[in-house]
Amino acid sequence: MKPLLPPVFVNGIEISPERIAAEAQNHPAPKAKPGLAWKAAARALAIRELMLQEARARGLSPDPVEIAPGQVETHDEALIRQLSDMAITPAPAADEAALRRIYDAHPDRFRAPSLYEAAHILFPRQNDMARVRAHVDAVLAQLRENPRRFAELARSHSACSSRDNGGVLGQLAQGDTVPEFEAGMDALREGQISDPVETRFGLHLIRLDARARGDVLPFGAVLPRLRDAHAKAAWARAAAQFTADLVAKSSIEGVQLQAA
Repeated sequence: MKPLLPPVFVNGIEISPERIAAEAQNHPAPKAKPGLAWKAAARALAIRELMLQEARARGLSPDPVEIAPGQVETHDEALIRQLSDMAITPAPAADEAALRRIYDAHPDRFRAPSLYEAAHILFPRQNDMARVRAHVDAVLAQLRENPRRFAELARSHSACSSRDNGGVLGQLAQGDTVPEFEAGMDALREGQISDPVETRFGLHLIRLDARARGDVLPFGAVLPRLRDAHAKAAWARAAAQFTADLVAKSSIEGVQLQAA
């Protein structure tokens, strides 16, 4: 039987289970699958060790810099930054014509934020979610029979402070709510009431009162964002390739790094 926390070795250097367990606190995972956090932490520490070994092999000496007022890099952070600056070379920046082609091919990606007017009834999460869902279904049945009762039922059943205003949330912009709630609004016609929408807060019945879709922004307005996104993507690809090259020439035990 394999041990629950197998040792991880990077070119013969051990990364202890204790270090991995501490790092795992920085890697969220479902409560039912804590092993995913451990694996993510093990991969992160293994890649960090690979980078540090490569930096030392190249004869780099740490030269920490201040990264925020009163906050200076550690020696390890400085080595990794210096190695990245030296070894990771992204592809040249895209010219304006190439970025224009991206803009013309996907204009809907470059709209101003949409605005919504909506109301909701929130049923918070509880240990007995089957009971919560039964409650939601009962309220929804009443709304299907008489949608005009939305404000009344919000005052009686909603766990959100908006219940005092009949569930009305006022004007919302894209990004003002969690993604699942926004997707629920996007799926509705004006005046329509949703089926139950689940978010981390619980279950919602949403009524969309109005929606104003944002206009497509002119190319000149989005060009700086396109340049920035292209540069970040190019750097990420180059960093991934550099990491893959390090993994390919190294001996890694206890964790799989191919996907990293």
